Amino acid sequence: QEEVAESGGGSVQPGGSLRLSCKVSRYLYSTGGCAAWFRQASGTERETVATIYTPTKTTSYGDSVKGRFTISQDNTPNTVDLQMDSLEIDDTAMYYCAFRRGIVRNCGGLKSGDFGVWGQGTQVTVSS
Repeated sequence: QEEVAESGGGSVQPGGSLRLSCKVSRYLYSTGGCAAWFRQASGTERETVATIYTPTKTTSYGDSVKGRFTISQDNTPNTVDLQMDSLEIDDTAMYYCAFRRGIVRNCGGLKSGDFGVWGQGTQVTVSS
């Protein structure tokens, strides 16, 4: 079964932290590939937040989150987490986990249309 499911969204004040988790189905995880977090705020295009190539744990980040967000895997089995620190109001968005199976040279170079498996999304709201 090919599926992913997000959890961990919520509301936080500017400067706070949240941790999102993406549970990846065992089949997908064992196959390996690119796991990614995207986000989409109201009225904007979907934006790549972070990616990780699960066989090597190679990561990449969008410019707006570098130094503040960290993507990691296997903190719990078959999961990809996004630790978000120093949150800003502009981080408010729906966050989506996505997965692309197979060998990929550069997960960070992929577009949202390159990912075939998507979760339902989890809302993150940063406000004072």
